[in-house]
Amino acid sequence: MNKIKAGVLGATGTVGQRFIQLLENHPFFEVTELCASEKSSGKNYEDSVSGRWKISADIPSYARKIKVKDCKPPLDCKLLFSGLDSSVAGPIEEDLAGLGYIVVSNSKNHRWDRHVPLMSAEVNPEHLEVVKNQESYKKSGGFIITNSNCTIMGVTIVLKALMDKFGVEKVLLVSMQAISGAGYPGVASLDILGNIIPYIGGEEEKAEQEPLKILGKYEDDRIVNADILISAHCNRVPVIDGHLCCISVKLNKKASIEEIIRVLQDFKGEPQRLKLPLAPEHPIIVKSEPDRPQSRVDLMEEKGMATVVGRIRLCPLLDVKMVILSHNTIRGAAGAALLNAELMYSKGYIKD
Repeated sequence: MNKIKAGVLGATGTVGQRFIQLLENHPFFEVTELCASEKSSGKNYEDSVSGRWKISADIPSYARKIKVKDCKPPLDCKLLFSGLDSSVAGPIEEDLAGLGYIVVSNSKNHRWDRHVPLMSAEVNPEHLEVVKNQESYKKSGGFIITNSNCTIMGVTIVLKALMDKFGVEKVLLVSMQAISGAGYPGVASLDILGNIIPYIGGEEEKAEQEPLKILGKYEDDRIVNADILISAHCNRVPVIDGHLCCISVKLNKKASIEEIIRVLQDFKGEPQRLKLPLAPEHPIIVKSEPDRPQSRVDLMEEKGMATVVGRIRLCPLLDVKMVILSHNTIRGAAGAALLNAELMYSKGYIKD
């Protein structure tokens, strides 16, 4: 089987580095291009991230000597994973899609474009069909898909499981978000050490709005938002990786705690049915211990691709409350994008 040639945009950044790690020896995709800003262009990749490689594992050997390019054509690949900063991502991704490249983006710029799916592979695989309405697809075969905000990736997987069985009416969400979610160099150490910052610009709006599109229905060639009310408080906490959310949910249909636990444990999506390479066997893992999940202990369940849930109990205000943990740069960013690409490949949206 010939592998699909792939590139990484924003390859030197936090999410770009995670893409490079996860794509090592991938059965579907082969990395042939690494792209970044002009200051990195022309350097070997290992030189471009010297002193800035922030993943505990070493730089994969395949990537070390690849010459970094600007984020513009010509690029020897069909598929592009974008970890670009939102300050530059929009026009770059749009231009490349217009030239026939398939762009799988972690950036926020195109999440609300009408014909761009806001994807979570287990939650809304049917939304992929909307890319056929993109002008770039009609002209060149190129298109854009996006990930959600990292905070709500795990939350939407849990809500999908509950929605399918009981219906969901309202959600109250409080996030405790790791500092890696701010990128590198991110939050100044004097601001975050021994401190909690109760504000992250734009996060609460994303947490309240993006799940509505992700959980929406695809009908009549468009995505119709889910009818759910969400209220969010977002906080930055002094943890390196892992976003933890406390949520309370009002269901349309009453359910016991035992029923809810069973529904979460049994949840599977299209990636599990297709046995995709990066798909977690158990997309939701339920912990029974009263003090779990914890970032230090549970974050790397299923290689960082699982959503870990615990403290499931009755809520006196709504119906049920729980704690949700997910890895923000794996499940919430690069891993989610790669799983989306695997899903597209398996369904024929990406062809050699």
